[in-house]
Amino acid sequence: MIGIHPDNQVPELKDYNVYTSDPALCRAVARGGAEWRDAELVRQGAEYGSEATLRAAEDANHYEPELHTHSPTGQRIDFVKFHPAWHTMMSIARRNGIANLPFFDERPSAWTGYGASLYMHSQIESGSTCPTTMTKACIPVMRLNGALYGAVASKLAATEHDERDVPLEQKRSMTVGMGMTEKQGGSDVRTNTTRAVPHGQGPWGSEFLITGHKWFFSAPMCDGHLVLAKTDERGSSCFFVPRWRPDGTKNAIHIQRLKDKVGNRSNSSSEVEFKEAWAVLVGEEGRGIPTIIEMATYTRLDCALSSAGFIRQALAQAMHYTRNRHAFGKALADQPVMTELLGDMALESEAATLLAMDLASHFGSTEPLDVAWRRLMTPAAKFWNCKRAVALTGEAMEVFGGNGYVETGPMGRLFREAPVNSIWEGSGNVMSLDVLRAVSRNPGDVHLVLDHLQDIASQDTTVLAQTQWLRDAIQLPPEQLERQARRFTQRLVLAAQACLMLQHASPEASAAFIGSRFDPDWGPVTGISAGTTDPAALLRAAWQ
Repeated sequence: MIGIHPDNQVPELKDYNVYTSDPALCRAVARGGAEWRDAELVRQGAEYGSEATLRAAEDANHYEPELHTHSPTGQRIDFVKFHPAWHTMMSIARRNGIANLPFFDERPSAWTGYGASLYMHSQIESGSTCPTTMTKACIPVMRLNGALYGAVASKLAATEHDERDVPLEQKRSMTVGMGMTEKQGGSDVRTNTTRAVPHGQGPWGSEFLITGHKWFFSAPMCDGHLVLAKTDERGSSCFFVPRWRPDGTKNAIHIQRLKDKVGNRSNSSSEVEFKEAWAVLVGEEGRGIPTIIEMATYTRLDCALSSAGFIRQALAQAMHYTRNRHAFGKALADQPVMTELLGDMALESEAATLLAMDLASHFGSTEPLDVAWRRLMTPAAKFWNCKRAVALTGEAMEVFGGNGYVETGPMGRLFREAPVNSIWEGSGNVMSLDVLRAVSRNPGDVHLVLDHLQDIASQDTTVLAQTQWLRDAIQLPPEQLERQARRFTQRLVLAAQACLMLQHASPEASAAFIGSRFDPDWGPVTGISAGTTDPAALLRAAWQ
């Protein structure tokens, strides 16, 4: 990682192990009981850091998906063509368990192993995580229709990527996407207008024909989608809508256009129209929103993990660059103001990794505290990690100076990827309101979580004061607390991160985190304080 280039230009960070170089991640895997996966994660870490994988990730984003709506003879095909590099990244993601591991490995620690893989994959190529993690998240929803699930379980469990656009029965594996939002409503899915008309009974249960639209439909080349549509005035129902009908004909899902997105450009997101598209009911009729929200809970975890990965990659790139770039007689990393900045970034990365990986470990348990933690901290962790990733990737780009603001370097794509997680599966306001919704609907849960945090915080008066503020806040009238939704969520996350640092980080790092994050000057500008007189020690501990 360290070496002086003759023209003071920094060589690309490549052929390194993304896993073994990340001590916070390695400790999280061991702490989550996933030592059984350690050798595989070492292999994956080498694969993700290899030059070959870096080039495939680069090509997948440079050669963007192409929409082909019709065949040369005029038939609707609604086909999205990808560069081979996209399929390389999809194959890596599938092989590494990101599409299914925690639902087909009964060990609770599989969630920790899964989290580590997603965290690493996101650092290298984020677009391919969209259809892959949606596939994983759909599995418990698909199980609500036993006949359907029985027909496709082996394809969901497969670890091989099958890129062919053919009917499901011919596929070795499958991917599943989601279609919820419409142009007139966005996050307010209760205003959806898409309709489903009964079409009889079949081997997979109640069949329907769907007519309407979806404003964001990711990713259209998935083999099927879970879609919300109304069957009557009672509300929306959840349907599985395959690309191909059971009779072998192409389903009437017409792709109108691919979205021209700021980032996540390797992945195709689209607008679609349904013209009596064949579908089968999943879950209880009229209960579509609660049914599909379970899928969203899992993808919100993925956003928190992925954004923690973005922050880690921003730190890794910034450390590599500043250790190999020299100015005024010494490495940039050794300039005091840069050391302070990097130390602050190292604290942010460790705390984000702890928050996301700890959250993943709670998904493998049904104990009351684990259930309460998931309900409260999933939207909170998504809110915080996703927002911090936007700030930290921008800060890392600035570390590179002009070299960071060119497309030939690594920072442009990382910076453009960061905002999508804050938007996908609910923006910051939606997440902070979901935190308050969890507080009001499950008051026992919030007290369980706060009791747990208070027990840990008892060893530090500053953190203890934060937990007391949270206790006082939940006593406020709902309309008063709602105005403070973002403030409450930020305070909750910082208290949780401080407690996680007290439990699992070094005494030096936890003291630095608490000393900086609860400093009145901390927040608007990264690098104001790393909370320690020896920020270089934080950097030495951040990279193995």
